[in-house]
Order: sequence, then C-alpha cells, then structure tokens
Amino acid sequence: MGLLPFIQQHWTEWMFAAISSILGYLYRDVRNRLKEEQEKSAAIAEGVKGLLRESIVQNYNKYQDREYCPIYAKESIKRVYEAYHKLGGNDVATKLYNTLLNMPEEPEEKEEP
Repeated sequence: MGLLPFIQQHWTEWMFAAISSILGYLYRDVRNRLKEEQEKSAAIAEGVKGLLRESIVQNYNKYQDREYCPIYAKESIKRVYEAYHKLGGNDVATKLYNTLLNMPEEPEEKEEP
C-alpha cells in the first residue's frame, strides 16, 4: 500500500488529529494568558487597596490632630472606605473610619478668658 492511497483513505483521521492538536495548543495558551491576567489583576487590586488604606490613615491623622472632621471630608472618606471594603480591606482602617465618622464636623468653640 502506497502513501497516497493511505492518505486518501485516512485523511479525516489526520485532519481530526491536526485540529485537536491545534485546539489543545490554543486552549493552553489562552489558559496561561488568563492566569497571568488574573495574577496582574490581583496585584493591582492589592496595590489599590493599600493606597486606599493609606488614604484613610492619612485622613485620620490629619483630622485627629484638628479634633474635628468636616462634612465634605466625611463624604470623601466614605467613598474611599466603600471601595477599600469592596476590595476586601477590613482591618484597623475600619476602626479609623468609624472614629472619623463620629468626630464633630466643626471645631469646638473655645471660650475666651
């Protein structure tokens, strides 16, 4: 049996094998790219979460020294905290956030002697 008659008889099997190989390669390539993108996305989320946490801490330090937190600052801090919390942050920043929200919105009036 020659090569040409063999190919003519079994071309569908060879075609199926070739297509299966190509699809397998493409699947592995897409899976690897997806895994890399997921790792990058997780790293970006952690970085953003860290920046949001830092913002909460900085605001806490700033307004703790002033002993009051204006309403506009509280609104901004609420937005930052919501994003922080959605990214999975829920540690000391939560306590600082709650402390900020409970602070007076205007400075205390000091009595003059």
